[in-house]
Amino acid sequence: MSWFTQTLTGSVGKKLLMALTGLFLILFLVVHLAGNLQLLANDGGRAFNIYAHSMANNPFIKIVSYGNFFFIIVHVIDGLVLAMKNKAARNIRYKVATKDSKSSWASKNMALLGIITLIFIIAHLKGFWYEFKNGSLDMLTYDGLAVQNGYAIVDFAFSNPLFVLFYVVCMIFLGFHLSHGFSSAFQSMGLNHKKYTPFISKLGLIYSILIPLGFASIPICMYLGIKF
Repeated sequence: MSWFTQTLTGSVGKKLLMALTGLFLILFLVVHLAGNLQLLANDGGRAFNIYAHSMANNPFIKIVSYGNFFFIIVHVIDGLVLAMKNKAARNIRYKVATKDSKSSWASKNMALLGIITLIFIIAHLKGFWYEFKNGSLDMLTYDGLAVQNGYAIVDFAFSNPLFVLFYVVCMIFLGFHLSHGFSSAFQSMGLNHKKYTPFISKLGLIYSILIPLGFASIPICMYLGIKF
């Protein structure tokens, strides 16, 4: 297994691991957003509470959740290691930074964007996931199904304008992170092609706008009392 370990610990292996974990998290964000958008249903939290109950009691979802936590940790650690190596390599090549680089701001600051995103994830887990698991939630019954009123936690959190602002700002940084990470993940996997790369780049740009915008719309709409 030494060849496998050497591959993963090498620069190419780390980039590949970064790409694979990144793509998993990209898919997770789509599913997570689809579920969270139910918070905007004009039903007093019924749809979201039933959704949250089904997720919490689904064995497959539990396994995916634990896997998601693992992939986040691996993605963050791998990203920071790569960022430090890239910075060291640039310092060796260039004593003075040039201004004619074609790299985007996001690509030059992926480590910073990743750290900001990690801070948001920790705050998100503490404010919502932890409260769902350990808080004293009221029980509601829908058609004979007893569920926790998790909607109340989210509704209370998004009644705070400072938290709403924090959430929205973090989504902006997430958008920048995704704008580079989406296309670079495919490149790291060797899926570069003059025919498909432009499409992947455009798809990544659309994704990096719509997904953070979707997440940001939830606290804004809830704070303003907008329901659909």
